[in-house]
Amino acid sequence: DLYRKVFVFRKDPSDAYVVLRARLEQPLHNFTVCLRSYTDLGRPHSLFSYATKTQDNEILLFKPKPEEYRFYVGGKFVTFRVPESRRDWEHVCASWESATGIAEFWLNGKPWPRKGLQKGYTVGATAAILLGQEQDGFGGGFDLYNSFSGELCDVYLWDTGLSPEKMRAAFLSLRLPPALLAWKSLSYEVKGDVVVKPRLRE
Repeated sequence: DLYRKVFVFRKDPSDAYVVLRARLEQPLHNFTVCLRSYTDLGRPHSLFSYATKTQDNEILLFKPKPEEYRFYVGGKFVTFRVPESRRDWEHVCASWESATGIAEFWLNGKPWPRKGLQKGYTVGATAAILLGQEQDGFGGGFDLYNSFSGELCDVYLWDTGLSPEKMRAAFLSLRLPPALLAWKSLSYEVKGDVVVKPRLRE
C-alpha cells in the first residue's frame, strides 16, 4: 500500500524506471489513466508509458515542455496546452473511448476542451507499463533525455472512462472505483535509482 507515499526519481537524466503490473484480461476500448507528478524539469519527459509488442506508444502521457502535455493512443497523439506550472504538484487524468474517439484531459480537477483521437481503435492487453521512461520498444529502448526526474504518486488505470465526479474525486484523493492499477494496491518493481518515500505534504 503506497498511501501517502511517493516514488522519488533522484537523478537527471536517469536510466531508472518503475514497472507496473496490471491484471488485463482483454483489450481496452475505453480507459482512464491518472497520476500526480512534481518536478522542476524543463526538458521533455515521460510520465506513464504503456507499450505493446506492436505499438510502443499504445498509451503515453508525455510532457514535451512545461506548458504542454501530449496524450498518445495507438501511436497518435493530441496536445493539451496548459499554464506553466508554479513548481507545484500537478494532477492529470486522461481518458479515451474508442466508440467516439473522444480524448478527455483533466488538470488539477478541471477539464480541458475534448479532442478527437483514434476512433474505433483497440488498445492491446499484453503490455509493458512503465513510469519514468518512454518506451521505444517493448519494455525498453529508452532515451535518457526523455526520462522523468522528480516525484510521482497516485497512479491509476481504469478500463472505463471516469465520470466528471470521479475525475474530481481522483484529484481530491477521495474514494475511487476498482481499477486495473490502483495506488493503494500497486504491484510494482523498481529498476534503478528510485526511492519510495513518505509524501512531504498533502
